[in-house]
Amino acid sequence: MKFLLSLFIGWRYTKAKRRSAFVSFIALASMLGIALGITVLITVLSVMNGFDQQIRSRFFAVVPQLSVYTGLTQTEATQRLAYQAISKSKYVVASSPYVSGNAMLMSNSVLNGLQLIGVNPDKESNTSKIAQQMVDGSLNSLAAGQYNIVIGQSLANKIGVTVGDKVTIFTAQFNITLAGSFPRHRQFTVGGIFHASDGFGFDTSLAYLNIDDAAILFKGGQATKGYHVKLQDLYLAPVAAKDLQSSLPMGFLVNNWTQTAGAFFSALQMEKTMMFVILLLIIAVAVFNLVATLVMVVNDKRADIAILRTIGAPPSMVMLTFIFQGAIIGLIGTIIGVVCGVILSLNVTDLTNWIQHIFNIQLISADTYYVDYLPSLLSVADVIRVSVIAFVLSLLATLYPAWTAFKTKPAEALRYE
Repeated sequence: MKFLLSLFIGWRYTKAKRRSAFVSFIALASMLGIALGITVLITVLSVMNGFDQQIRSRFFAVVPQLSVYTGLTQTEATQRLAYQAISKSKYVVASSPYVSGNAMLMSNSVLNGLQLIGVNPDKESNTSKIAQQMVDGSLNSLAAGQYNIVIGQSLANKIGVTVGDKVTIFTAQFNITLAGSFPRHRQFTVGGIFHASDGFGFDTSLAYLNIDDAAILFKGGQATKGYHVKLQDLYLAPVAAKDLQSSLPMGFLVNNWTQTAGAFFSALQMEKTMMFVILLLIIAVAVFNLVATLVMVVNDKRADIAILRTIGAPPSMVMLTFIFQGAIIGLIGTIIGVVCGVILSLNVTDLTNWIQHIFNIQLISADTYYVDYLPSLLSVADVIRVSVIAFVLSLLATLYPAWTAFKTKPAEALRYE
């Protein structure tokens, strides 16, 4: 009964009264401050989640989650043992062989350095999404002996070629003839053009050809041979690499994405964490306002507190009354903030695109942000975490004012009434 009575009185105190309109206005400001902080925090976290998802999907569309390296001198028997070890690993979903090396591409008197990756088109589709990134032609055009090549869209635009045009590939190997030494080169036909991401530079630095053609092109030279591996869980890459390394024959080296790009994604996670902490300060400011509001309410209601104590209300009931009042303000602010944050997070992409269309500006550039729009991915876990933290801070803000009310003495409160 006392619990319900404290809740009722706390709810009545949150309503505006003529003689306490200023206090009610401060309470409303605190409530809106909490709501605004939650709205901004949920929206920013959703945008960060969206960027993280887009960057990961575009990055791992091209970059393998795990790679097994070996030289070109390994015997067929050793290669089969390595393939069997990879296939038997409990972490592995699929694997595909590759041969890779550095080269120069020339067309229309334009030179561009890049990394050539020789792949089996059918098996490569199991470990990467490069086939889904094709904008012209097909990855299946990389048939053995046809000497076709798949290049990035930015590179194709730079050198002015389309599907069916000829390009020349130069490698670091030299052919010795009676006329002297000449760089090894071969003419290839553009069989496809892909577009992965402008921000990572894949479109200008990578090109694909058939694995047999690559082995011939880099024969006797510096090249890397091995397997691209797709894992059941890319976050278990370090564990999978360690497990696989112990089961492979001598001469094989396992590398995973955390070694090549782990620092980049750690920086993204750190950025999200810091944004969470910084924006949480907005809620903290609103909570400080709530403390001031409740202190003023306690001073304004000293006579009411004295009357309640006089008619038999225990100090704990008075304390609960102001805890409930702060909790009601915090709860309403949290609910408003969550609703507004969810609505804004679900529509921030369309809203940004509308602004760009109306003002004819490009706010998001793929060269800088890896995507050309503002992505958003609402996470239920983030919403729950933010709302719980905001409500807990609101409850903590009630402790000092409630304790002040708890210590109020009826005689002193009524002395000047």
